[in-house]
Amino acid sequence: MRDGRTTWRRDGVDVETWWQVTGDVGAGPAPLVVLHGGPGASHDYLANLAALSDIDGRAVVLYDQLGNGRSTHLPDRGAEFWTVELFVQELHTLVADLGIADRHHVLGQSWGGFLAQEYALTQPSGLRSLVLADTAASFPDFVAEANRLRLALPPDVEATLRKHEAAGTTDDPDYAAACDVFYKRHVCRLDPWPQMLVDAFAWIDRDPTVYHTMNGPSEFHVIGSIKDWQAKDRLGDIGIPTLLVSGRYDEATPALQETLRDGIRGSEWVVFEDSAHVPHVEEPERYLEVVGGWLGRND
Repeated sequence: MRDGRTTWRRDGVDVETWWQVTGDVGAGPAPLVVLHGGPGASHDYLANLAALSDIDGRAVVLYDQLGNGRSTHLPDRGAEFWTVELFVQELHTLVADLGIADRHHVLGQSWGGFLAQEYALTQPSGLRSLVLADTAASFPDFVAEANRLRLALPPDVEATLRKHEAAGTTDDPDYAAACDVFYKRHVCRLDPWPQMLVDAFAWIDRDPTVYHTMNGPSEFHVIGSIKDWQAKDRLGDIGIPTLLVSGRYDEATPALQETLRDGIRGSEWVVFEDSAHVPHVEEPERYLEVVGGWLGRND
């Protein structure tokens, strides 16, 4: 395992993207590049996917997206800077710097799945396959489904959420506690949450710039710059093998997966019955088997 940094330039500013590689990118099957969620979290909660390297010697690349984790933070930049296109550029720059632009797979989890779709739509010649994990083809659809799930929360929890959203006091600890009720149902059902998941969420608290700018204060109160993002009318242009994975209790609900499956020709969908939004954490052994098998069939 080795760590490193890719230096690049954006809007006149020199920035660094931190990455970690398990395995040899120059040997074995096509490397896998893993895109974390948020936007605003870090790679930490996906760290166990490095074990895919043990299956067939495949290199696994984890990285913290710009503004997140161990990469350059730019808290003074506004919505005009934090765009989907920024992160697509970063991914292209990273795979080129690592020397894997001619052969690689991409796994995008949650927001990382939005990013993975946009990256695939640029038609990278070396992209062998996609894994779209716990994601959607439309942020408005994602929010609509999250709010549908929210209706099943206890009435007092829902009332707390509504009160603080209406008052603009979503930074109140009571709002965070109410959000946690939703998260424990539809993000991760393990109790307690594994430390790697806690660590990834902690990065949002340390520097909420990206999450608050692009998303908003919570998963279902989305007022950020990507609130209208969607790729539903472009899914037909994704022509590479695509695997969809999601949890039975996922905030990225089955309805959202059906849109992806119907829009991407030949895509396959696997549901993890005992999981919510992070089946790689909740059912890790089966997850590694499913995803590792998929990658092996599509090298």
